Amino acid sequence: MSRNSMQAMNWSIFAFLCLFLSATILTPTQAAADLGSAARSVPSAELVGKGRMTYLGFKVFDAELYAPNGVYSATSPFALKLTYLRNFTGQDIAESSVKEIRRQGGASAGQLASWEKQMLAIFPNVSPGQSITGVRTAKGSTAFFLDGRKIGTISDAAFTRKFFSIWLGNKTRNPGLRTRLVGSGS
Repeated sequence: MSRNSMQAMNWSIFAFLCLFLSATILTPTQAAADLGSAARSVPSAELVGKGRMTYLGFKVFDAELYAPNGVYSATSPFALKLTYLRNFTGQDIAESSVKEIRRQGGASAGQLASWEKQMLAIFPNVSPGQSITGVRTAKGSTAFFLDGRKIGTISDAAFTRKFFSIWLGNKTRNPGLRTRLVGSGS
């Protein structure tokens, strides 16, 4: 190879590396786009972790946890996005949520009845590929979004703690999924 050919090849490699690095370093995170309008409630949202929930070998949903700058705290805003892989009724989702909150303990029968009624009014039937995102807001309430569109809010801070503990708490039924979402140090 001639000296000019080598210089041209080195220049091409340099130009490619510059373009590649600028694309990877300067491209803004896609987390906000993944959350749709829910991203407004989680400033600087970035993916913390993700995982798949299975039950008896059946794929149930894919979960993604977003938090400011990718750092999860149970007492700060965050978003948990569940993308369903099967058909579920809103009633199934609400009843399953109440069952898991009851299993963890610490909620009265009155609270459970109230929360179930509110969830039944919010949760729609879902098909494979549809997502429900729950957002823990700065005020401690829970806002719900279906495919990025707000569908309801439950303003009870106790509900927020108990609801997200289903997946993110120490008493979760699926500690492996929790670890994939929040990391092993949480």
